[in-house]
Amino acid sequence: MTFQKRSLRVLLATAVGTGLLGLTVPALPANAQPSGTTIAILNFNDFHGRIDADTTKFATTIEAQRNTYGDANTLLLSGGDSIGASLFASATQADQPTIDVLNALDLKASAVGNHEFDKGFSDLTGRVINGGTNAKWAYLGANVYHKGTNTPALPEYSIQTVGGIKVGVVGVVTQETPSLVSPAGVSTLDFGDEVAAMNRVATQLKDGNEANGEADIVVAEFHDGANLSASPSVDLAAAKADSPDFADLVDNTSPKVDVLFNGHTHMTYAWTDASHSGRPIVQAASYGTKLGKVVIDYNTATKAITSVDASVLLRAETADTSYPRVAAVSSIVSDALAHAAIVGNQPIGELTANITTAFGGGAYTDGVWTGGGRDNRAKPSTMGTLVADSLLATLSDPSRGGAEIGVVNPGGLRAELYYAKSGVETNDGVISYSEANSVLPFVNNLWTTTLTGAQLKQVLEEQWQPDGASRAYLALGLSKNVSYTYDPAAARNSRITSIWINGKLVLPTDEIRVGTFNFLTTGGDNFATMAKGSAAKDSGLVDYEAWIDYLKAHKPVAPNFAKSSAVLSAASTAKVGQPYSVTVSDLDLTSLGSPLNTSVEVRVGDTLVTRVPVSSGAATATFTMPSTGAVTLTALPSKTVVRVPVTTEALATSTTLKLAKTTVSYGTSVRATAKVTGASTGKVRFTAGSRSVEANLVGGVATATLPADLAVGKHRVVASFVADQVAAASSSAPVTIKVTKASVKVINKVAFATVSAQKPFRFTIATKALGTGVWATGTVKVYLHGKVVTTVKLTKADRGTKKVTVAAKYLARYGRGSSVTIKANLTSSATTKDAVLKLIRLRLI
Repeated sequence: MTFQKRSLRVLLATAVGTGLLGLTVPALPANAQPSGTTIAILNFNDFHGRIDADTTKFATTIEAQRNTYGDANTLLLSGGDSIGASLFASATQADQPTIDVLNALDLKASAVGNHEFDKGFSDLTGRVINGGTNAKWAYLGANVYHKGTNTPALPEYSIQTVGGIKVGVVGVVTQETPSLVSPAGVSTLDFGDEVAAMNRVATQLKDGNEANGEADIVVAEFHDGANLSASPSVDLAAAKADSPDFADLVDNTSPKVDVLFNGHTHMTYAWTDASHSGRPIVQAASYGTKLGKVVIDYNTATKAITSVDASVLLRAETADTSYPRVAAVSSIVSDALAHAAIVGNQPIGELTANITTAFGGGAYTDGVWTGGGRDNRAKPSTMGTLVADSLLATLSDPSRGGAEIGVVNPGGLRAELYYAKSGVETNDGVISYSEANSVLPFVNNLWTTTLTGAQLKQVLEEQWQPDGASRAYLALGLSKNVSYTYDPAAARNSRITSIWINGKLVLPTDEIRVGTFNFLTTGGDNFATMAKGSAAKDSGLVDYEAWIDYLKAHKPVAPNFAKSSAVLSAASTAKVGQPYSVTVSDLDLTSLGSPLNTSVEVRVGDTLVTRVPVSSGAATATFTMPSTGAVTLTALPSKTVVRVPVTTEALATSTTLKLAKTTVSYGTSVRATAKVTGASTGKVRFTAGSRSVEANLVGGVATATLPADLAVGKHRVVASFVADQVAAASSSAPVTIKVTKASVKVINKVAFATVSAQKPFRFTIATKALGTGVWATGTVKVYLHGKVVTTVKLTKADRGTKKVTVAAKYLARYGRGSSVTIKANLTSSATTKDAVLKLIRLRLI
């Protein structure tokens, strides 16, 4: 079937200073007569459970169109993502209010969106669809197949009779779905080529075979679309040039398809495709703020479309509950909001200022980021840091996985925490249950997994998404104990230049325990390396519950404006005393309230070496490297810390050694002098054999006294300058010192005494010190007329003095009146020569 006549009329409604507001259909001229049956196909996309005060306005928009064209001649369709990432009023009841609203609005068919798989395929087919008893519309997925087959896992099309015309609706979903949801939930499915599946089914519906379904008109529901909205500067050609995938969808969808509805990208457009006989291509923003509309005149006699009008309508400004369906929607919404209010209005936390996702298109006003649109997933955010911190706090306990860092995908952050919403004058700084829940609406489980340092680097590399992904870059949220530097101009998989955890450089072989969502541990958002971690563990906790518990326990929470990443250009090596330069950029966050950085402080170790200004988030500093300490840059006022992975070479030194004596007797102190060239202060270690002493270097000279109790023999003495943060280590050439045995000097060597021959005789031996704190040691033998009668040990503890006893039995042998001689000899030891310590002549009585 081909069009006998086709026209597309589109009016862009604009307002000065606000840009595109919507697309509307001009009225047909008064004398225009339809050439056949007129039907209206209404389409919305990416509703995302928007159950709130505006839901009845959305319903009113639909019913007003039905009132214009008649129920029988109006068809309501959806481009998918009706549920998932929903507002609290819907999410708190697992999106049942949204399902009830769309049933009440008589939605007939919808493509599945990726968010329909948020809780897994079994949840979609079981709870959500439940054999058509819950969601009563047809959920279509012509490119969704059972794993490893070409067998469709969902209905491919739905035939709807509108004004007596058979309209075949075919639905497909983005092939990226496995990376956009938890892969585990769709592990039994394959997602095939969207255009190929669409063309296959469209051909079937127009092949003249009633047995496999026939349609007069084929409508394509692509849960995929352009990345640009229509504007005076953006037309279909510009949108195709921007996205090769969208160009493929437009150019290669079969001519048997008469209307293309899009979704997924949340854009607004109603374009005519001149290369396909003026076929309309329509997407209606998101969240029920707009409604797509295609009006078709169809000649039932010739089986031809005679004209087409397409537009995008703005949502009605007021609700009209005189429409029965709107009244039903109003009742469902009221009940859902009342239920949500009971649960959601409970205060559970406090905050000191706005904590938000990254905003785009805004500007810094009075030094802080204001304005723009939320959810800029290409930038880190204060919300990403806070949620990652909550994961770390929740999962750090070993029983819950022992997380060391927290990691968050930006698409998982679906709302902001505002200190005070516009128009609210009370409860400033209060976080309600519903506000907290809206941040994490996906009901992910919290997991931990172990990544090596190399794998963590690859995960950060995967922020640069694969070619053809819907977003070129996804900035992971990281707990505040993680930072990294990168080079955006480097080749793919080579952009991350350093990673730091708790101030320590991460090495490839390190192992890091990561706390995150099961969405990431199974490789979601194309972070495939996350799925390669080891010892993955399910904590048993659900994200929003753990998040709310965290907010309850941490009152108040505050935005952390320190950015986790920065672009860094700096040499990997440096020398003390030489110039060194660093250039850093991308220092500023764009979450609401983020301060504009104005200066960077450069520290080496704990020393502040310079402070330089920041311009447009970038700064360059050149300074003389003072030491080998860690180089850190601190951007102010955000307190963003950038650590520089540099190895600094210390100043070269040389050391010489001189000894006051090179031959000494045991116990003699020797003065050693070291001279160090290249350093004036520091420490020098003097080593003799296994003994060492240290001395301070003053003016390049250090002196020390070598240990006096060096063992008898030869010793190599070396002076070594101890490396510090300024100067490198160096050692002298060895100098040999010879230590000889000491001669023992005795105190009171000779004595005379009259003693009893019947009692033991006690006497004391005493020696002078060999040197400071060094005493003679060894075996002392006591002789009585040349015969050994007593042996004692002289130890270091005796300090050269010891009492000796000669037993009475030895004296009694000689009888009274006898004269005897007692001699105490120190036998030669390892350290001393032989010595007579005592010679006593006794007269026995």
